Amino acid sequence: MAEPTCPICHRSTESAQHESFFPFCSPRCKLIDLGSWLSGVYRLPAEEDESAPAGPPIEPSSG
Repeated sequence: MAEPTCPICHRSTESAQHESFFPFCSPRCKLIDLGSWLSGVYRLPAEEDESAPAGPPIEPSSG
């Protein structure tokens, strides 16, 4: 089995498996990862829903 490594700095996380910052090697790498999510570096691909209307929603007239 491969030795677990930190996804940020790629150091071994063998000794950090029972720590609150796992799967990272340290709290610093955990915060770097959080910052990447919050700043938009990581993005999940989106699929467009073909059944949804193409334009903005139509609001009923009030008259």
